[in-house]
This record gives sequence, C-alpha cells and structure tokens, in this order.
Amino acid sequence: MELLTGGGLAVAAGLNAYVPLLLVGLLGRFTHLVTLPPQWGWLSGDVALVVLGVLLLIEVVADKVPSIDHVNDLLQTVVRPTSGGVVFTAGSTAQTPAVAHPADLLQAPILLPFLIGVALALLTHLGKAALRAGVNLSTAGVGAPVVSTVEDVFSVSLGVLALLLPLLVLVVLLAGVGIGVGMVRRRRHKVG
Repeated sequence: MELLTGGGLAVAAGLNAYVPLLLVGLLGRFTHLVTLPPQWGWLSGDVALVVLGVLLLIEVVADKVPSIDHVNDLLQTVVRPTSGGVVFTAGSTAQTPAVAHPADLLQAPILLPFLIGVALALLTHLGKAALRAGVNLSTAGVGAPVVSTVEDVFSVSLGVLALLLPLLVLVVLLAGVGIGVGMVRRRRHKVG
C-alpha cells in the first residue's frame, strides 16, 4: 500500500510539482489522515504551506498560457522529478530516515525510494510535455487551458486517492495510460 501511495504521489508530482506536496502538508496539518514523521514536519509549517500555495498558483496560471507553458515545462523538468522523489520517499516508507548531511544521501536507505519517485515523476512530466506540445500545435494554443485544467484535476484527484484510497491508484493510472494511448492512436489515424 505504501508503494501505491508513494507512486500515486510521484505521478501526480509529474503533472504538477506542488499539488502532492501541498496535499501532504495540508492533510498533515489539519487532519489526522496523514501523520508526518518529525523530519517531514516542516512540510506542514506555515512557511512551507504559504510558499507551496504561491508556487502552485504561479504554475497553474503559467500552465494555461500557450508558449509560457513550454517555458514552465522546461523549468519544471528539474522541479517535478525532485518533488516526485520527495513525495514517493515520504509516502512509500513507513519510517523515513533522516539525512544529516547531503553526502549521506548516497548511503542512506532513502536513495532508492527517492530515485524511483524521481523516475516516475520524470516519465510523467516528459509524457505530459510531449502531449502538450502536440495539443498546442494542433489547436493553435486554444487547447492549452483545457488540457492544463484536466491535468490539474487529475493531479489533485490522484494525490487524494494516493493518500486516502491507494488501491484505486493502480486503476486510475491504468485508465490514464489507456486514455493517453487512445488519444495518440486517434491522432495518428487522423494524420495518416
């Protein structure tokens, strides 16, 4: 179950870096649904929640504007995978080890979960960026706000499911992949 939680959060981070971090922070702060280990307590602090909220607002707006969304995706190529690594590690391990020094990361048991989360978020991000480029090109940018809104809703929904009903994460991910493959096939069929 922890792997489904971590995986769902990492994939959600690949679509929007700040949604899963903010969800974990808010649920950790205001509910008993998420209990953050002491080393992740900063995530539910005032400063972290405000900064994440502002960054989320900026990303949501930037992602709706054609051309700016490509610049945003370029910048997010580092941010989204990093966020995916953090949330996968936090969500997939019952007890997250503390890392006192950055060099200790390479020897700590945190490295493998972090790298898995980075990979999941990076793959999701690259797929999103490629799909978005095709949508912008084929719709002259008119489709960007619509597709971006769908991505945001999917990221929030997947994050909530990962935290509350992790078994459904697998179903939603398989459905999402199926829909994405279907869209690509339809597009190729229309072009060819």
